[in-house]
Amino acid sequence: MILQFGAGNFLRAFVDLFVSQTGFDRIVVVQSTGIERAEALNRADGKYHVAIQGFAGGRVIDETEEVISIREALHAGTQWDHVLDAARDPELRWIVSNTTEAGFALDDSDLANESVPRSFPAKLLAVLLSRHAAGLPGVMVLPCELIEHNGDRLRELVLEQAARWQVSQEAVAWLKDGCSWVNNLVDRIVPGAPKEHPLLGKDPLLLSAEPFAFWAIETAGEFPLKHPAIVTAPDITPYYLRKVRILNGLHSALVCHAMPMGIETVREAVEHPEVGPWLERLLVEEIVPVLEGRVDDPIGFGRATLDRFRNPFLEHKLSAIALNHEAKVKVRLLPTYEEYRSKFGREPELLSKLLGKSQ
Repeated sequence: MILQFGAGNFLRAFVDLFVSQTGFDRIVVVQSTGIERAEALNRADGKYHVAIQGFAGGRVIDETEEVISIREALHAGTQWDHVLDAARDPELRWIVSNTTEAGFALDDSDLANESVPRSFPAKLLAVLLSRHAAGLPGVMVLPCELIEHNGDRLRELVLEQAARWQVSQEAVAWLKDGCSWVNNLVDRIVPGAPKEHPLLGKDPLLLSAEPFAFWAIETAGEFPLKHPAIVTAPDITPYYLRKVRILNGLHSALVCHAMPMGIETVREAVEHPEVGPWLERLLVEEIVPVLEGRVDDPIGFGRATLDRFRNPFLEHKLSAIALNHEAKVKVRLLPTYEEYRSKFGREPELLSKLLGKSQ
């Protein structure tokens, strides 16, 4: 069994879909904010559809899959006792979450483990302590929030909350060593319900998701869920580097180059007769060369990224990518420029002009 904190679109088109595709296990979903999604899942007996829509392998993809992996959905605010019962299930193996970055914070109102905790780390601690008190073994904790070293960070927050609650040293040792806190990186665009689909109006839980999906799991051993989107490695830092420099880097490059031309979306940019070839040159000639030997298959990932940009079902606004643009450029593009100069002893032509470095 898997206990899942979060009933949102991403987990339902990512973890829940993967589990359904492999028949790996059944999932108990916990919704903390609102109750509507949990009620809708229960009315549907945990079943819904995901429309896989996008561009990959040189063709448009538009396929639909049914998800059948959810056993039940619980509302934390009114069914906390049932959540703790699920924590004490001997078959529980994983706890997964996607509470957004805002969920990775403690709440000063969580003074004692006496009612429904407010923060996600406190909820997780209460769940784990309930399992420990029942004399059951620890579980694997897989936070799917887009935070680097998310497993380590969540472990720190839970232990900090344990100190606030003055949890016994025995329980703290179990939290530290009995449970495994797994760093991981997720990547898939899940925009919500499709604009057009035969199941619109029939399946209120219908979702769309791009064909691309990637889940890097930091482990030196085997990972029990086998799926084409999953890779394992003792250190997943290179996968973060690849994503930031290629996917995020190309996005920010388009803000610099395409927005001043009046181009509004990523798809318009990549299909533009001048911008499209320029973007591919930037990828192949200047970004990929500084990543070769440091990350896995940068050119393959880059080609897949350009396909993602061509998705005819998505309208990804450059204006949204442009938020906090200067700070993003310092992380996504400037290090590539500097590393190119250091590695090759010359200026990268496109990046130099893009960043205003040309003499």
